[in-house]
Amino acid sequence: MTGTDSRPQVDPALVRAAQRGDPIALGDLMDLLAPYVGRICGPIARQDGPDATQETLIVVLRNIGQLRDHAALFGWVRAIAVREAVRVAARAKRLSGDPLEEVAGGADQQLATDVGDVLARLSPEHRAVLVLRDLEGVDETTAGAVLAVPPGTVRSRLHRARQSFRKVWES
Repeated sequence: MTGTDSRPQVDPALVRAAQRGDPIALGDLMDLLAPYVGRICGPIARQDGPDATQETLIVVLRNIGQLRDHAALFGWVRAIAVREAVRVAARAKRLSGDPLEEVAGGADQQLATDVGDVLARLSPEHRAVLVLRDLEGVDETTAGAVLAVPPGTVRSRLHRARQSFRKVWES
């Protein structure tokens, strides 16, 4: 699954109305974005995913007026979601929690549990790079921009994250 598969269609008029402060438009936009944000925050922040989702939506709500390119809405929201999820997970400093139910879509609950257990052992930074590259399908440059690190750092984190994932998975 790539990130484009999980994005709802958002009418640019809705975004413009939300930017003008229309409370109904703001509510509708948040309702559309919440599941997308949850799918990003959940695997990174784990049991604190709902908190990270809420924090992300608050930041989006407060800053929607700063968005200049309506076509960039999902990239902008994704960057905020990853940043907030890493921040919330680092603040909590706990890695146990619910498996990746939303990511797996309930298709194979045991697999979701196993993957969740392995991801729980990774740092929030490693989970973030795995989510961006392997679940969202973004390239290294975009992932670097979202994580505020150079593409080379994305490559090295991704390599280490995948190595750690494989090591735990195979043990």
